[in-house]
Amino acid sequence: MVGRILNEVISFFVFTVLDVLDFLLCYTYKVIDFIVEAEWKPCYCSSAKQAITSSGTIMVSESTKIVCLTSSGCKKLQLEEISDTLYTRSSLLSEVSKSTANELKRLKLENATTVKKGTLRSTFTVNSTIVEMRQGKIGGQKSHPIPRWSDCDCKTCNSWTSSCKDTLFVHVDGAKEKVQENVIFIHGFISSSAFWTETLFPNFTKATKSRYRLFAVDLLGFGRSPKPNESLYTLREHLDMIEKSVLEPYKVKSFHIVAHSLGCILALALAVKHPGLVKSLTLLAPPYFPAPKEEQASQYMMRRIAPRRVWPAIAFGASIACWYEHVSRTICLLICKNHRLWEFLTKLLSRNRIRTYLVEGFCCHTHNAAWHTLHNIICGTAGKIEGYLDMVKNRLKCEVTVFHGEDDELIPVECSYNVKSRIPRARVKVVGNKDHITIVVGRQQAFARELEEIWKNNSTS
Repeated sequence: MVGRILNEVISFFVFTVLDVLDFLLCYTYKVIDFIVEAEWKPCYCSSAKQAITSSGTIMVSESTKIVCLTSSGCKKLQLEEISDTLYTRSSLLSEVSKSTANELKRLKLENATTVKKGTLRSTFTVNSTIVEMRQGKIGGQKSHPIPRWSDCDCKTCNSWTSSCKDTLFVHVDGAKEKVQENVIFIHGFISSSAFWTETLFPNFTKATKSRYRLFAVDLLGFGRSPKPNESLYTLREHLDMIEKSVLEPYKVKSFHIVAHSLGCILALALAVKHPGLVKSLTLLAPPYFPAPKEEQASQYMMRRIAPRRVWPAIAFGASIACWYEHVSRTICLLICKNHRLWEFLTKLLSRNRIRTYLVEGFCCHTHNAAWHTLHNIICGTAGKIEGYLDMVKNRLKCEVTVFHGEDDELIPVECSYNVKSRIPRARVKVVGNKDHITIVVGRQQAFARELEEIWKNNSTS
């Protein structure tokens, strides 16, 4: 009891300081961005009014909730793809985000409505960041832009710029000829394909590798995959890139899915989009928190995964990443831009190869990618997960297996049982003395055997 109260008191003071720091960093970065890049860069502290005065208007179809830029041609963007948590991160100092949220919720009519081809369109105000990024994408920017001054410019992080293919980095292993089955591995937040390739792939048997073709992707914005500055990293963009990088070029007609943490959300969405192709669904630590009826799902999800507490440490890190746009950008500047230094120090101080690849996966991303993926995927899809789970229950006939570490302090075990409550046939296995990472790392051989058994039971005879 005393420890809990102490945690509350310390958390209050720490996050009050972070509120102040984030407010100051906002203007600091605006000045630096203008000096270095010769233009003002938008952030989610911008008001809705700024979206109109500096970036032109946005046309919104009220019936379909589709956003269109009026000053650069028409570029469609589903409103529901953008999480409201990008705007409603409360601060003790600034009410700007609140006013932006109110503007977005009310969808206040600013100008007269226009009718085109029988479709009613009204002009509304929307946060300037969306406008600026959409205009950059439509305005003919280079497909492989120069990284921002605060992002890493090394060959690993920017290897995608030298390729003519605008696809994800995909590590392919296993069967090369006479492929009988396919398996797609989807990693979690601020990770990479190495989470699978350095643990599970070396531990699969020869028989498995002769039968199954294994795909491990670096998600959009992470690892060696593209990190476009103008992307909002929505669910649609992530799914499109997986399809464009794996399903289409490799002509995948059916597949098993293995996903961890954030990857579970993408796995469910992919399974729902291709229900007839999925042969088994294996989820590790799925972030599913059913929201109370009186609360908005995205806001509830943000408070659960980022509770603004200093302890446990993983919750503190999640809170900074989720609540503080500019503090988290500073951390990315220190860690991600200098990841080669951290990797060198890790290799120098530790001979543990696993720790080295975890550091590489943790560092190889941009703040823009991490920030938008966290909000638009983890928080923004919170209201959709129940629908996905119901569709998996009713439309998919494949086996659903859920693994969870008993000591997971980021995504509690209750999340896996929440999944089972929606999909009764799902089998939940809680692994003792394992957390969010060690559910795989450290028990890769045992987990490889478990996956092989799952695939064997769900394979085409």
